Amino acid sequence: MRLVIIGGGILGTAHALAAVGRGHTVVQVEREVEARGATVRNFGLVWVSGRSERELEITLRSRRLWEEIGGRIAGVGFRPAGSITLVRTDAELAVAAAAAAAPSAAERGFELLEPARVREINPALRGKYLAGLHCSTDAAVESRQAMPALRAYMQATGRYTFYAGTEARTISGGTVTDDRGRRFEADLVLVCPGAAHSGLTRELVGDIPVRRVRLQMMQTAPLGEPLTTAIADGDSFRYYPGFAGPELDHLNREESQAFTAAQHKMQLLCVQRLHGGLTIGDTHEYDEPFAFDVDEAPYEHLTAVTEELLGRKLPQVVRRWAGVYSQSIDPGAIVTRAQAADNVWVITGPGGRGMTLGPALGEETADLLNL
Repeated sequence: MRLVIIGGGILGTAHALAAVGRGHTVVQVEREVEARGATVRNFGLVWVSGRSERELEITLRSRRLWEEIGGRIAGVGFRPAGSITLVRTDAELAVAAAAAAAPSAAERGFELLEPARVREINPALRGKYLAGLHCSTDAAVESRQAMPALRAYMQATGRYTFYAGTEARTISGGTVTDDRGRRFEADLVLVCPGAAHSGLTRELVGDIPVRRVRLQMMQTAPLGEPLTTAIADGDSFRYYPGFAGPELDHLNREESQAFTAAQHKMQLLCVQRLHGGLTIGDTHEYDEPFAFDVDEAPYEHLTAVTEELLGRKLPQVVRRWAGVYSQSIDPGAIVTRAQAADNVWVITGPGGRGMTLGPALGEETADLLNL
């Protein structure tokens, strides 16, 4: 089959990879010269630990796919580093203990560790905490270099073409017309617009059950030592459905977050890039219109928490940014797939799970559409 895929982010590229892997021919168009949205404004985490029971199977499948992809395509920077969620209060410790004792703990690779054992696994964590919830199945990729690496791999098959700086304007039957008047004929068109819910997306499928979420993050200079796992703090329990239960209810009742953390709906996530710097975040903002600038208070809070856990000063912060991702608000859906015509689908809304679930979602769509 001939596919045209609109959108060069992780969802569009994962769908292209699935189609090319099944022998089809793909043209992918991206309105920017390179993907600039949530695909590159993230941690690059393949995050198994906090996924809900309903999402666990597809998450573990995606984790396996990422490892296979990383074995074939070194440029994606896959590494099975795992994660440690560091807890600092008794209420957070109760949530971690419940997760480590849950029926799915072995599948997730959960183990509750004393501080001395945490430091054996990740010697950079010399700060203050009561325990660490280790998740051996969590992993990471290099989000800023993964898409070019995946495209180069697909181009080598001779069945994939990428058009950068190309905006799809109309879809009529199986013909996609771009903003230069070029026409691309297809048996199937997949529109993966990310957080662009208006324009062509709205023309095709109207208002779909998705919302936009804004986050703030930052990047430091090289740490000067390895951070052998990703790290998170106890605030992250509040944002991942895999930790739901009476212990989390108690945490939410008995312990109010610090004002800044609560105001900006924050959690600490931190992962080391291949160049040695740390990507640190993040915040959650749901009410539009979003600000065009970034707020300094979350960065100060995240810096303080990270330094407390590391037991040292952070290197200089060299970059700060905000990003917006698309999140499905259908409680039964991991992603929103809306059919615009017999051979045209819009796919968006994985929330903060796009990098984690991208490969599995691409394969799932291919199965659903009998590719």
